[in-house]
Amino acid sequence: MSSSERIIIFDTTLRDGEQSPGVSLNVEEKLQIGRQLKKLNVDVIEAGFPVASPGDFQSVKRIAQELRGLQVAALARANVKDIDTAWEAIKEGENPRIHTFIATSDIHLQYKLRKTREQVLDMARAAVEYAAKFTSNVEFSAEDASRSDLDFLCKVFEAVIDAGATTVNFPDTVGYAVPHDFGRMIRYVVEHTPNIHKAILSVHCHNDLGLATANVLTALENGARQVECTVNGIGERAGNAAMEEVVMAIRTRRDVLPYDTAISSQHIMAASRLVSMLTGMVVQANKAIVGGNAFAHEAGIHQDGVLKERTTYEIIDPKDIGLSKGILVLGKHSGRHALKAKLEEVGYKLSDEEIDRVFIKFKSLADKKKEVYPEDVEALVAEEVLRIPDRYRLIYLHVAGGSGIRPTATVTVEIDGKEVDGVSLGAGPIDAAFKAVAKLVQTESHLLRFAVNSITGGTDAQGEVSVRLEEGSYVVTGHGIDPDIITASVRAYLNALNRLEHMKENAPQKKC
Repeated sequence: MSSSERIIIFDTTLRDGEQSPGVSLNVEEKLQIGRQLKKLNVDVIEAGFPVASPGDFQSVKRIAQELRGLQVAALARANVKDIDTAWEAIKEGENPRIHTFIATSDIHLQYKLRKTREQVLDMARAAVEYAAKFTSNVEFSAEDASRSDLDFLCKVFEAVIDAGATTVNFPDTVGYAVPHDFGRMIRYVVEHTPNIHKAILSVHCHNDLGLATANVLTALENGARQVECTVNGIGERAGNAAMEEVVMAIRTRRDVLPYDTAISSQHIMAASRLVSMLTGMVVQANKAIVGGNAFAHEAGIHQDGVLKERTTYEIIDPKDIGLSKGILVLGKHSGRHALKAKLEEVGYKLSDEEIDRVFIKFKSLADKKKEVYPEDVEALVAEEVLRIPDRYRLIYLHVAGGSGIRPTATVTVEIDGKEVDGVSLGAGPIDAAFKAVAKLVQTESHLLRFAVNSITGGTDAQGEVSVRLEEGSYVVTGHGIDPDIITASVRAYLNALNRLEHMKENAPQKKC
């Protein structure tokens, strides 16, 4: 294939993906995802929005320092402070990219920015000129491009390219576009921006109408050569175009999509599981490519066809995304080397000390279960290695309930190193336990969601619980695992409370 048909994969899981409601990743969690994205061989990692908080700045800086062989981008609004902060975070990267943006639609200009088109044009040009003083790798995004006047948009793109932008991004910020019209808009920009050949045209599609991947593909057909996407399609509101969908659509339908990417697709499944585990966002069973049912066949006719010839009902070989029927079974007789091999297989690179911590929990779990599955191992890593420092920690839990008995929970929680006890009644054992914990920590948060999943099959499976809490402007997701579902629930609740405290402590300071 010619170089013009090479599609750049710009992964924004760590920036736009983390903006999913309730998601808050710490530095170590972001590094783990970044390392997996490196295995996937993405071209660009948008590591975060450095000016947003000290934690985000440190995450971006660590990723830029550690990950080589790819571009690390940092987001910045079209102002000097944001750009300075972004550059400070990424300047040690191998090929750092400053990604600056400003809205161009009249609705954003009138109600959000309260500026004229001329003012926005000047701000965009000035921001790119300033960013280009630090690096030749500058991207400009026209926020809400799909609802912008296209002639004005072309004028902005022309100006920022002249100012030094090497990538210009056309975002469908609110997921408003439909494929045939989005293709028309991309083609119009290509045909009416005189210097567009001097830059890569990018697209960033949201999924509010369920059309993100379709819009990306039609944009490629009309001249776009960079795709901004996320693992599992996570992101603001209904999310972004899913990286795995775009990549596998190109790979599977080269007959009508004559493009290529550098993605090592065999790492897709590991990336999906890692992102799901660390964000607490469960992948729906019928999600394309990475959902639990994506390669499942229940209908007799389908089963018969697949047994005779896989391609009768599978357009993708499961091995191409990292799924295989061969499973390394872990159990109570497995040693550290087997555990380390499984950890590396599912995308984790841990120190010897971290492996030792996971190994102790693994042995404890193996005594309770006949087999320990990869999903169990991932959950143990999330619990033992990637958790934020705990202000609250579960020490003891006892619940009483059953037919004719008023559910009661007795808990001991360590708060800032001191153990405190509490007892509460509830509608059920989990409700009682949550009420007891809430009294002890004196939280003002409200429970928005409570979800329970079995990590693997069987009655001895570990229970995986995620909860979503809200307090004021903060929304967080907590995650807990344990073979006992009530214990898993309390762990998830305390994890969410710890994340809530972490977010408060790391919130950006407001200036008077």
